[in-house]
Amino acid sequence: MKPERIVTKREEWNAMAVQPEGTPCWADAMFSDVEGAKSFYGEVLGWTFGESSSEYGNYTQAYANGKAVAAVVPPMPGQEGQSAWCLYLASPDAAATAQKIRGDGGEVLMEPMQVGDFGTMAIARDPSGVVFGVWQPGRHEGFEARGVPGAYCWAEVFTREPEKSDAFFSAVFGYRMKQLDDDAVDFRLYDLGEDPVLGRMRMTDDFPPEVPSYFNVYFTVEDCDAAVAKATERGAILRFGPMSSPFGRFAALSDPQGAAFSVIDVKTTEGAMPKATDVS
Repeated sequence: MKPERIVTKREEWNAMAVQPEGTPCWADAMFSDVEGAKSFYGEVLGWTFGESSSEYGNYTQAYANGKAVAAVVPPMPGQEGQSAWCLYLASPDAAATAQKIRGDGGEVLMEPMQVGDFGTMAIARDPSGVVFGVWQPGRHEGFEARGVPGAYCWAEVFTREPEKSDAFFSAVFGYRMKQLDDDAVDFRLYDLGEDPVLGRMRMTDDFPPEVPSYFNVYFTVEDCDAAVAKATERGAILRFGPMSSPFGRFAALSDPQGAAFSVIDVKTTEGAMPKATDVS
């Protein structure tokens, strides 16, 4: 490779690696039955999988059309239990973000840890119980694709204590907030600059009391109804939908190992976009 090409590639990497703090940048989940998870998501979302990395706890990346979109991993000893998707939020400095998390009422469950030259990760929990990750990119910048079939599209904080989550996430990541003008739901948008990057939904009594606050991750599909049919045939439980909205046709599911996720067909929309009021 020519020296000038090396410089160009380095500049491209630096430009891509710097995402605004608080941008959703990666998702992974622990599964006791990793092969079962690979089979399920391969069928439902069309994922293919790379080689598992024994050096990093058999971490296995998932791909949609050759682009890295998520990962699955077996639980570490002592972490067995309910499977759940973990959403990672970008940080230029994971240690500094961990300090802000503690200072604003959150809990750091796993201190910032460098993962080879891939980047630095931490795991945290907001004051309402929402678990999430922090990712300071190195060689691994995060999602290689978004909003296309099989890839991450959107995520929402589902919380029983929205006041706590709103105060925490806006303080740590600088989100501006807009309240949806809808008496039927308590829903907010978290914006970075002018761009909405996350939603926040108040959990109602429709959620069983044993379901904790969590991040609901949406993956894009070509056809929501077809994806739901495949998922339920493979043992998933349909929690909500399919329902058409101005954002797309979506449904909420729990996979056969209990991890909650949603699917959305962003091409099939219905109704006018709702209005929202700035409440920052």
